[in-house]
Amino acid sequence: MTVVLLHAFPLDEHMWRAQRAALEEAGHEVVAPRLYGRGSSLVGWAEQLLGEIDGELIAVGASMGGYVALQLARLRPERVAGLVLCGSRAGSDSAERRAFRDQLLGILDAGRLPPGMETDVPPPELAEATRALRDRPDATDVVRAYAGPQLLCVGDRDELLSVDEARAQAALAPAGSFEVIEDAGHLVGVDQPWRLTEILLGFLERWTK
Repeated sequence: MTVVLLHAFPLDEHMWRAQRAALEEAGHEVVAPRLYGRGSSLVGWAEQLLGEIDGELIAVGASMGGYVALQLARLRPERVAGLVLCGSRAGSDSAERRAFRDQLLGILDAGRLPPGMETDVPPPELAEATRALRDRPDATDVVRAYAGPQLLCVGDRDELLSVDEARAQAALAPAGSFEVIEDAGHLVGVDQPWRLTEILLGFLERWTK
């Protein structure tokens, strides 16, 4: 079984460096694909990943990566043995969030990065991903229908997904659970990498026996 680590925006696959090393040391097969350059549809990204990865998988997604993980479970639930979502809301973008992404696109399409955004990803690839995020489908139906284990991790200081919203989302899942990570914002794996690693190792120990 393959553990698929799906990165957040505007980071790339290297955000998983600490977790990947720990999971491989524990004997797990791990891949961390790059999500950029796959078009402007999260469903299309998921279709590509399903064609690249053989057999059963456990999808671990941070923010944007979690949205992709949910699409994997939508398309081929029989291949997804478990989901770990880190700061990933099931719902689609609100009107306010869509407007924010449109503003961001104006900057990225001009070949620039907005002030304060630290990334090595080129603006055109970020723009394509931003369109995919803005236009993604609501995945609440996936949360409700997917029968495998779903763990939703949320930072206690997450500015985009509150602890209460995460708890409510996890409660919708047939086999849902949630974990609050202290002293962490939206990107829990960046703020508390070793705590997230512990959580992932525990999840895999339980569900890959």
